[in-house]
Amino acid sequence: MLQIFVITFPFFALVLCGYLAARRGMLPIEAIPGLNGFVLFFALPCMLYRFGASTPIGQLLDAGVFATWLLCALITVGFTVAVSLNARIGWNDASFGALVAAFPNSGFMGVPLLVAIMGAVSAGPVILTMVIDMIVTTSLCIALSRLDGADEHGAAKAFKKALKGVLTNPMPWAILLGAMVSVLGWQPPKPVAQTIGLLADAASPVALFTIGAVLARAQMLSKAGHAAVPVLRDYLPVALFKLFLHPLLVLLVGAGLISLGLPLSRFALTVMVLTAALPSASNVSLLAERFGADNGRIARIILVSTAAAFVTFSLAVSLMV
Repeated sequence: MLQIFVITFPFFALVLCGYLAARRGMLPIEAIPGLNGFVLFFALPCMLYRFGASTPIGQLLDAGVFATWLLCALITVGFTVAVSLNARIGWNDASFGALVAAFPNSGFMGVPLLVAIMGAVSAGPVILTMVIDMIVTTSLCIALSRLDGADEHGAAKAFKKALKGVLTNPMPWAILLGAMVSVLGWQPPKPVAQTIGLLADAASPVALFTIGAVLARAQMLSKAGHAAVPVLRDYLPVALFKLFLHPLLVLLVGAGLISLGLPLSRFALTVMVLTAALPSASNVSLLAERFGADNGRIARIILVSTAAAFVTFSLAVSLMV
């Protein structure tokens, strides 16, 4: 519990700083999209490039981890979208809600937590799950988010919107570039590497600060009558899917595939289950803002799952390790 608190406390502190800055007028709410753009197009791609470039390519080619994690992500996304669509939630909001249900905070929290608990060898499977989520799961959810209005404008236009959304997402490209650099053994010039490092180090704090500001903005707009207050049943179940359904699904699917002879070690399965038990990834809020989804709802899911994970993740560790 103490290890988890040490890792999660700075997350809550940075979210609180962003919330207070927006509520007290130190950060104009008009500046929030600018912060979001900085993280999404500059800081986060540099962080992902660094992950890809520093990870041995062999760790990214574990077929057992890849198949298990991808199958569970697809099931989680499909199920969450199916149960979320209603009169208030269209494809855009349902898709990004599904992304926070399937995408754990593996980069900012998973690597340091699991390395502390299970040793440095656990970093490989965690990074591979993050690569899958950044490239495949995120691209799928962005494509699904573009389906609003498909009945009105036709399938061809909806497909073009979906393809454009996927291709303009900078995160998969950053990981692929980093992986290519890892394969080639190439290193950028030192001044360029230092610039990338500075931007990469800014990704996590600015993203968390922005989430706090988004929560404050949602409250302020709701009080002013400019936006609807998110309904509890529209975001709490998704947080519960993330913390309970996703890790249980990974455990059952992984155990089933092992029994069928898939080359997946018990250790890797344990790492994946604990990764799935992490709270929702904070970078989904950046994408929701970028693509016009209800970011107040997404930020609430992230915050609820992060707060509850202090207990639920500790329980998962006690059961699995």
